[in-house]
Amino acid sequence: MKKRIQVYFLFVATFFSLQSCVSNYVVSNNKPYKTDANFESLDIKAVPKIQANKGQQVLAAIANTNEQIKRSVIENAISYSNTIDNILSEAESYLGTPYRYGGTTRRGIDCSAFVLSVFGAAAGMNLPRVAAAQSQEGDSVDKKELQKGDLVFFSHQGSRISHVGIVEEITADGQVKFIHAATSKGVMVSSLDDNYWGPKFRFAKRIVKADRLSVLNN
Repeated sequence: MKKRIQVYFLFVATFFSLQSCVSNYVVSNNKPYKTDANFESLDIKAVPKIQANKGQQVLAAIANTNEQIKRSVIENAISYSNTIDNILSEAESYLGTPYRYGGTTRRGIDCSAFVLSVFGAAAGMNLPRVAAAQSQEGDSVDKKELQKGDLVFFSHQGSRISHVGIVEEITADGQVKFIHAATSKGVMVSSLDDNYWGPKFRFAKRIVKADRLSVLNN
C-alpha cells in the first residue's frame, strides 16, 4: 500500500514538471534574438543590373561594321573597274600612233614609253622607262589568270625582256588580246595566240590591284 502511494506522488510530480518545461519553452521562444554583429560595417555593394538591350547593341555594332566592310569592298571594286577602263581607254586612244625607238609622244612612241604614258595618264602611276625594269613591278600572274590591264612581257632573244604590252581583252574562248607599240605597225592589238608573239611571251604582271587604289589615289 505504501509503495502504491509513493508511485502515485512520483507520477504527479513528473506530470507537473513536464508541463513546466513546455511552458518555459514556449515563453522563451517569444524573446527577440540579439547579436553583437555589426552588419553596417560590411562593404556590400549592389550587383549592377545587366542592361536588357546590351546584346542588341552588340549585334547592331557588328551589323554596322559588316555594312562598312561591304561598302568598302564595293567601292574598291568600282574604283578598280573604273581605273582599268580608264587605262584601256587611254591605250586605245594611241591606236595607229607610229612606232619610234626612244619616242615618247603621239608623233612616235616605243613599247615601254607607251605603257608608262598610259598608266601615268589614266592611273597616276610612275613606271620605269624601259620594259625590262617594268617587268620587275607588280605581282606575277599566271597566263590562265590574266585580266584586263595586266602587263605581258616578251623577249626577242634569250631571256632578256625587250617588249611589253597591256592586256585589252580576254575573249570567250580564252584568247588573250593585248595592245602594244609594235615596230612594224605602231600601236596595235595582237593576240598571245599569234604565231609571232606567242613563242616570245615570257610572263605577265599585275600592276593595278583593288586593295592598292586607295594608296594610288592619295
